[in-house]
Amino acid sequence: MTTLVKVTALATIILGAFLLGGGSLAHLTEGGAVQGGGLARAVAAVIWTYDGWIAVSMIAGEVVAPERLMKRIIIVGMLVIVTLYIGANLAYVYLMPVSIMAQQKEAIARTVMTAIAGPTGGAVIMLAIVTSVFGALNGNLLAKPRVPYAMARDGLIFSFLGKTHPRWATPWAALVIQGAVAIIMVLVLRDFDTLTTYFVVVEWAALIFAVGAVFVLRRKMAERPRPFRTPAYPWVPLLFVCGTVVGVSAIVWGQIQVGNFSPIYGLAIAAAGFPVHHLWKRLKRSP
Repeated sequence: MTTLVKVTALATIILGAFLLGGGSLAHLTEGGAVQGGGLARAVAAVIWTYDGWIAVSMIAGEVVAPERLMKRIIIVGMLVIVTLYIGANLAYVYLMPVSIMAQQKEAIARTVMTAIAGPTGGAVIMLAIVTSVFGALNGNLLAKPRVPYAMARDGLIFSFLGKTHPRWATPWAALVIQGAVAIIMVLVLRDFDTLTTYFVVVEWAALIFAVGAVFVLRRKMAERPRPFRTPAYPWVPLLFVCGTVVGVSAIVWGQIQVGNFSPIYGLAIAAAGFPVHHLWKRLKRSP
């Protein structure tokens, strides 16, 4: 239901802007100066927007016949998302020059819909945004705890994270830990941009290792069956790793320039996991 609301809202913005908005195609070619760490924050926000593609793989265990359907889900889903998001951004720029957009203090979608359909349109789109946020929260609650849950079930981390609820069969321990960490992060970091850059940098740094693991597993488990093979291997994962290293480095450097060191703290906390995991493995092996 939340997905339907989000898709309908984006389609309404796109059609309304180009059919009723009275914008100008000249806006699409106009440039604008980016102040301070604005570009780094913008890149982090865009990366977070597309973050849902990662969650698809995390719930593969919940999908019937994943070896047959996962490829279709990822490709079709991402094509729809990219089309809608790029279309919405073109609609925004069509109605509002970049220089004016940079000065906005409220959601751009609300400003655009207010211009198209008046205050009622702006209020409706805000309700759609709230629904979208709820949908994203729902998706993350479904997907993200599956990672520590699966790792615990495989004996890679603390076993209590692999516990499921006796009635609902949900990974309640992983959910509680994730919720507690999220609350702590909100209370400590507070600012939305700080939260965004922290989250994006840490997660995408982890993705560098996740995609890099493909090279290692291809060599160590050469004979294992592979229902899905990466197209144009090894160039596609190699391009992803190199591009992500450049992108994450640019975000971190941009945030350092404006005095936001939260990505550094996040990377340091993530890096601390290596010695902690090594120590935990040694203690687990000891009699």
